Formats: sequence, structure tokens, C-alpha cells
Amino acid sequence: MAAKREVPRAPARKYILVIDVGGTHVKFRVGEQRTAAEFESGLSMTPGRMARRVCKLLDGQRYDAVSIGYPGLVYHGRIAAEPHNLGKGWVGYDFAAAFGRPVRVINDAAMQAIGSYRGGRMLPYRRGRTFEDYVGERGRERLGNRRWRKAVRKVIADLNAAFEADYVVLGGGNARRLKKLPRGVRLGGNNHAFIGGLRLWDPRSGVITSSAALLRVRERR
Repeated sequence: MAAKREVPRAPARKYILVIDVGGTHVKFRVGEQRTAAEFESGLSMTPGRMARRVCKLLDGQRYDAVSIGYPGLVYHGRIAAEPHNLGKGWVGYDFAAAFGRPVRVINDAAMQAIGSYRGGRMLPYRRGRTFEDYVGERGRERLGNRRWRKAVRKVIADLNAAFEADYVVLGGGNARRLKKLPRGVRLGGNNHAFIGGLRLWDPRSGVITSSAALLRVRERR
């Protein structure tokens, strides 16, 4: 009887460069540094400019691999659609060549969800056309703050009941506008995105295979 061949596990990478790309700012840090560096992004921010700016600000600091949270559609680890609030050229861009290291790209909300995970059944939800009209900035402008808060609570309750989640993570800039969080709901944050970026390269983490998305009440589209 032939012996089973053990598949070697990928070694843990100690120095992970995590980049959180947003429509107004790009934030990044290496490993578990407490503070992140940042610079403005916007409609002129192409992936090449982003990569060059990050590398320049790193100023030779060591990193073994890169995690990128992208504010748009990512399919099988590849950017599948150009962003709304950034420049063009993101689809098909060779980040590994630009950074000279292995790169993993994930939706920015999913990266934050991974970093927010604390066990159990977590329900986050990423922007969708159906709920965006109620919980996003468009909904807030249309409904006003009071009715918008009520709509957010209704969406949370509906999703929570449908998926029987143990807890809900609420992220996005507008989350701070909620005066009181419903029971079983906790706020996400930028730091969770960096934690999620580190977990993408952690061979001990099983979070990536868990079902997760993030309900984000965004300030802008």
C-alpha cells in the first residue's frame, strides 16, 4: 500500500504589505504596525501611480508579499471591473510585477470582513443594487437621516433573520451616523481591513473559506 504523500504547507510570510485602496485615500502598512501611511487617491489614481507611490513611501522597507483591498468587483483573485472613483487600467494590471512580490487581491469589503471575523456565523453584506438605494449615500440623501437609520435597521434585521447570523459587522463611512447600533451588530473599521490583509497569507487561518461579505453604508459610490 503506497504511503500518502503529504502536501507541504505554504510558509507563513512575516512581512505582509497590506494596501486598502479607496476612492478618496489609499492606506497601507506592513505587518502589524499600529499606524498606516496614506495618501489621496481620486479619479486620477491609476494602479501604476498607486504602486509607485506606495513603493516610494515605503523607502526600501521589507515586505514578503502583498494584500490589496480593491473597491470593486474581484473574481477569483482578479479585478473584474474598473472602479467608479479611481482612474482606469485596474483590470489586468500586473501588481506582482509592480511590487516584485506575490500579490493577492480581494474586494475591500471582503478584506475588512475577514479582519472582523471572531468566530461563529458572521453576517456582513457588501454593497448591492437592491440595498444600496436604502443603506447607501443615495438612500440617505433621498430619505433623510432619520428614515435612513430606520432603513438600515430594517435591512440588518431582514438579513439577520434570513441567514441566522451570530453577529453582523457594519462598515463604511456612514456607519458613524447611526446613533445606536442594533443588538448583535458591531462596527467594522479600517484596522480590520489590515488584519484581513494579513490573514490572506496566514496558512493557519480558515477564515477565507467562511462565508463573508460586509454591509457597508458608504459615504459615496
